[in-house]
Amino acid sequence: MTDPTKKDDELAGTEQPFVQHLIELRDRLLRAIYGIAAVFTVLVFYPGPSKLYDLLAMPLVKTLPEGSHMIAVGVVSPFLVPLKVSVMAAIALALPWILYQVWAFVAPGLYKHERRLVLPLVAASTLLFYLGAAFCYFFVFGQAFPAIQKMAPASVAVSPDIEAYLDFVITMFIAFGVAFEVPIAVVILARMGVVTIAQLKSFRTYFVVGAAALSGLVTPPDPVSMIALLVPMCLLYEVGILAAQVFIKHTAAPEE
Repeated sequence: MTDPTKKDDELAGTEQPFVQHLIELRDRLLRAIYGIAAVFTVLVFYPGPSKLYDLLAMPLVKTLPEGSHMIAVGVVSPFLVPLKVSVMAAIALALPWILYQVWAFVAPGLYKHERRLVLPLVAASTLLFYLGAAFCYFFVFGQAFPAIQKMAPASVAVSPDIEAYLDFVITMFIAFGVAFEVPIAVVILARMGVVTIAQLKSFRTYFVVGAAALSGLVTPPDPVSMIALLVPMCLLYEVGILAAQVFIKHTAAPEE
């Protein structure tokens, strides 16, 4: 006989067989792949792989000496490198759709208070990653590339390889995108009880030192780029502390 004093579990009766979970996972993965393929197909026709690479290379090309051009060392690099850019652009543009598929897969197994935590974090992490990559492209590259060109000896002809440039850009986009996820990391650590709000506030000095070391490692060798990464990380750390207090208050499990 059911104990009437015991509160019903809101997930009771929603369990599915393991095979059903695998089928659901397969369907979600296929939908994510179809979304990437659809965006990739559009990008191939408009604006086209070559135009996409030109857009990606614009911050560097504008700083090259007059008469200088980027070069392709590999035989198939002029074809493969723009194609890689198209694939990565398709994944980046389809990221909200991919994350929606992840959310749709895990949401049925979450309690209401857990959904209030996960959905905003997924949306915020996507937006912050986009902001980090955009900040890198529009500001950091504009400051770093002219500084790097000024450091080049007069006897050196500057003609960057297109594949090496792509690797550099990917590294920088990931570095800034991940760095802008600092508030998400702070919120998760505080919400899981790994650290308290008081501890996060007391760790400020250590965080600044660590962020400075990281900025020096991942950015080009100029002070502007380092500061451009360090300052947002420190500001976002403070945003994370404020956000953690709000999330802890509004996503707590209900009283039994």
